[in-house]
Formats: sequence, structure tokens, C-alpha cells
Amino acid sequence: MKPNFEEMTNAQLRTYALEHRAEEDLEALRLLFSRLKSDSQAIKFDLPKTQEEEQEQFELFKRLVEKKKT
Repeated sequence: MKPNFEEMTNAQLRTYALEHRAEEDLEALRLLFSRLKSDSQAIKFDLPKTQEEEQEQFELFKRLVEKKKT
């Protein structure tokens, strides 16, 4: 019996999806991705068009990770 995904927090849903990834539980993944799309605090990156943009995004990503660690 599947858990009620709607009642799960994002962290619980993410954990469930990772633990059941071999089963490809699409219902859990769809809900998780739909929640991430509506996350107003999510930082989104466009696909880089040049290697320079790719490097800039990579450096920005590293700074964000370092900031989150502190």
C-alpha cells in the first residue's frame, strides 16, 4: 500500500522517492517536481549558451552551496 503523498512534507517525499527510485514511482516523482516548480525560494538556472555562462553559473552555484553551509 502506497503512502498518501499529499500528506508528506517535501523532505519526506524526497526521501520516499530516493528509496523507491528503482520502482520508478512516477506518482511520487510528479508530485515532488510539481512542488519544486512552485517553490518561490528555489533558485533556477537557465541552460548556459556558452562555456563562459556555464562557468559563471558554476561559480554562482559554488558560492550558494558555501553560503548554505555557513
